[in-house]
Amino acid sequence: MTTTTPATAPPPRPPRPTLRRLVRAGGGPRYAAALLVDALGSGLLRPFLLLYGISVLHLDAAATGLAMTGGIVAGLACMPPLGRWLDRGARSAAVAAAMLVRVVGVAVLLAAPTGRAAPFALAALFLGIGNQAWPAAHAALVTTVAEAHLRDTALAAARSVRNAGLGLGALLATVCLTGGAPALRALAAVSGAGFLAAAALARSVRVTAGRAERAPGTAADGGTRRLRAVLLANVVYVFCLNVPEVAVPLVLVTVLHASPAWPAAVFVANTVLVVTLQVPVTGWAAARWPRARVLALSGAVLAASYLAFLPATALGPLAVALVTIPCTLGEILYAGSATPLVTALAPAGGLGRALSRLQFSTGLGLALSPAVITALAPLALWPALAGATLAAAAAVHRTGARTAQPQVRSRTGGRPAVG
Repeated sequence: MTTTTPATAPPPRPPRPTLRRLVRAGGGPRYAAALLVDALGSGLLRPFLLLYGISVLHLDAAATGLAMTGGIVAGLACMPPLGRWLDRGARSAAVAAAMLVRVVGVAVLLAAPTGRAAPFALAALFLGIGNQAWPAAHAALVTTVAEAHLRDTALAAARSVRNAGLGLGALLATVCLTGGAPALRALAAVSGAGFLAAAALARSVRVTAGRAERAPGTAADGGTRRLRAVLLANVVYVFCLNVPEVAVPLVLVTVLHASPAWPAAVFVANTVLVVTLQVPVTGWAAARWPRARVLALSGAVLAASYLAFLPATALGPLAVALVTIPCTLGEILYAGSATPLVTALAPAGGLGRALSRLQFSTGLGLALSPAVITALAPLALWPALAGATLAAAAAVHRTGARTAQPQVRSRTGGRPAVG
């Protein structure tokens, strides 16, 4: 007589995340409100900081741009100490500090006398530090409070909220710009008040990480090598974030001589797609594939869209605008997988440093991309971007191939495999 062993049932799928579960996983209602208020403040000021220096303080464009670049570089230099602070357990305090630093920047900006470049440079310094420190601090907080199977989607939801706030703030600021210099000063003041309110809300959440929570990643030596490969690839991936803001307007205006309304429409469409699709696409991909595979797929989608811009340029502005749709899809896949993959690859005790290095590579890519994009001729731009992105995607794919564990998600919060 033979007996049959019943097949092991697959682990149950976690329930579909609801809005309430995502808000709780992302830090709670007060923290969600802090994200929205902070994003509104950034949208009011950040796109028009250059205009503030030129129109309100009457600085020349070169000095204004140099000061803003210095602020970005200084922000990158502050990432290592931020990573060490996060590894000591800071979470909501680090997020609040990133917001408060920008309050100081706005105060210096409002106090800057006309024609003086040094105070504007100091304001740009504080704003740059806050802008660079916030993403790493926020990702560390969400990684600490969210259940394992909700972390990817919670991070994606926060990105959607932030993009919505940035877009709404920029729209409000654009409407107010007809008021000239007084309107710009008022926008700066409202932005500073928003940063202050957001910092108070974020600090009230009072999240810290205990020793066992500081690094949810399980990677060791091999994970460190894979993490390094992902961070290097990220420098290239980040170029996709400046395609709708720099590359596409460059082609539309200088090559096709299209109306400025076309770049504006592309930017609005990109923002709307990110806001509406980031959460569902991230959740759908995370439930099916390991993060490294999703990140590699995003590189393939981006490379294909870059190559599609070549024939689209010959067909006119509408064709170029339509190609930005798959490019935005690649951006969504990238944004939904890069940070979760880095948190999973973080070595024991090194979550904060891993996230700070991710932000460093992101800031470096964002700083380099406008110069690279504008230096390349339009015909050479797209093949160069496609080739570099495919190489980065291949490197990311190899990191996944070296991870043998299958991806498992359970109700009890087991961490998915990273490969």
